[in-house]
Order: sequence, then structure tokens, then C-alpha cells
Amino acid sequence: MHPMIVKQPNRALMLFTLRGSVLPVILPKVSLIMAISTALAIVLHAHPHTYPEFSSVPFTLFGLALSIFLGFRNNACYDRWWEGRKLWGAVVVEMRTLARDVIAFLPAAHPGRTHVLNQCIAYAYLLKARLRDEEGLDEAGGYLSAQEHTTLLPMRNRPEAILRSIMEDVAEWGRQGLLSDITKMTLETRLHAIGAAQGGCERIVSTSTPFAYTLLLHRTAWIFCLLLPFGFVSTLGFATPLLTGVLAYTFFGLDALSDELEQPFGLHQNDLPLNAIVRGIEIDLLEAQGVQELPEALAPINGVLT
Repeated sequence: MHPMIVKQPNRALMLFTLRGSVLPVILPKVSLIMAISTALAIVLHAHPHTYPEFSSVPFTLFGLALSIFLGFRNNACYDRWWEGRKLWGAVVVEMRTLARDVIAFLPAAHPGRTHVLNQCIAYAYLLKARLRDEEGLDEAGGYLSAQEHTTLLPMRNRPEAILRSIMEDVAEWGRQGLLSDITKMTLETRLHAIGAAQGGCERIVSTSTPFAYTLLLHRTAWIFCLLLPFGFVSTLGFATPLLTGVLAYTFFGLDALSDELEQPFGLHQNDLPLNAIVRGIEIDLLEAQGVQELPEALAPINGVLT
């Protein structure tokens, strides 16, 4: 399943929902911190005079600094997620515009109209597969000829190969006089824009946030959460597991959420719903060809869009 949360539960249910939450991912870490807190509280209760008191000021300053740095990383990862959504939005817009241009510029009976629009649908499926490191030809195969399927099979960058093929068709139409220089340039501009959006998506996939920065925050979050029980157990006693559990949930949760948002084309619940986006492109381009029996748009299942 490749989902994205599209329908949030009401505010009361949000306290208990696990759908879209990072809690299942961080639960072992939070449980460990709470277990340490419980053990320390039991020891302190049994031997009340053997444990020194610590000032809470260092923990307050440490937690404040850590929350700021985690916020910076979370913002950086969200920017990557949002940029990925904008790039796919550009692909959708350029595909629709390319379809309108091809239909308007080529004669009604010209086979190139259907061929190019089918190639565009295949391109969308292959781009999704490339970003997710999947095969993709099975989904795209219905819009490719047997020869095109064979040609694409050994290709490493199959979406780019599709764009090259469409560009060659456009150049041939220009040589045949089917397109004027202006209309030919218009189609080429659309293809360049689609290629630029693909390049932006590939940049997001291939360039992660600096590893040293991520590692520093991972370690710092662990150190802070492990030290929390020792700083508060003498003051809070058996209430320490509750406080440390809430704080560990917050810091580990922000860290885990940043990991999910960092690669927006992945398979986590908070990643982009590429299946639904590609299906939307497929429906639009088939409808542009006059196809009557269209595939159904993907609908959210229990508030999750795949």
C-alpha cells in the first residue's frame, strides 16, 4: 500500500488514532524510556536517600535547543515533500496541456495523436516506478506497443526514453509539414517542462539531507531522552514515566516524521499518493482521446489515498 492521509478524524478521535501516526514506529523507543523511568522510580522509592537531586535547568535548556534543531530538520524535510508535490502538479498540468496541443495541432485522423497520448500515460507510470525503484512496465505496458516494450526493457531511465521518442515524433511531424515552427516549438516546450519536473523529482530522490546533520539529531534525541528519567525522578517519583513518555513521544516522533517526509515518493503513510496522481493523468488523457469507458479514480479507503 502506498498511502497518504487525506481525511483527518475529528479532534476527539485524533487522540487515539494510529492511522498516519508515527507511534507504531517509535513505540519501542518510548517504551524503553518509560521502562527506565519506572525502574528508577522503584529504586528511589526503595532507597530514598541514595539518589542525588538534579536541577531541571540543564534539561530545560537541552530540550529547548533540541526542539529548535528538530524543528529546523522537520521544516527542511517538509520543504522536500512540498516540492515533490509541486513537481508532480507540474507534470499533471503539462501533460494536460500537451494533450490539448497535440489534439489541436494534428489532423483528426492522424494516428500520432493516440500514440503520443498513450506514450504520455506510460510515461507517468514509468516515472512513478523510477522514483520508487519499481519495475513499472507491467502498469505501463497496456499503453505501449510490443516493440516499444522490448525497446524499453533494457533501459535504465525509461521515462526519459519515452520523452525522447515523443520528441522524435514531434521533429518528424515538423519535417512532414504537419506542424509550423511555432506549434513545433510549443510541443517541445511542453516536453522540456515535463523533463525538468522529472529532473527535480530525481534530485529529491538522489539527494538526502546531510547525513551528519541527521545522525547528530538522532544521537542527541536519544541522549536527551535517556537522561530525562535521571533528571526528574527525584522530583516526580512515580509520575516520571508519564512525563518522560510524553517527551520521548514528542522528540522521537518529530525525528521519525522527518525521516518519512524526507523521501516524499516512498511508501510511508504520509508520502505522496503517486498512484492516485498517475491514475488522474491516465483518466485525463484517455478522456482527451474520446475514450468512453474510463478507469475509476482511486478513492480514499478509510481516509487513506493510495
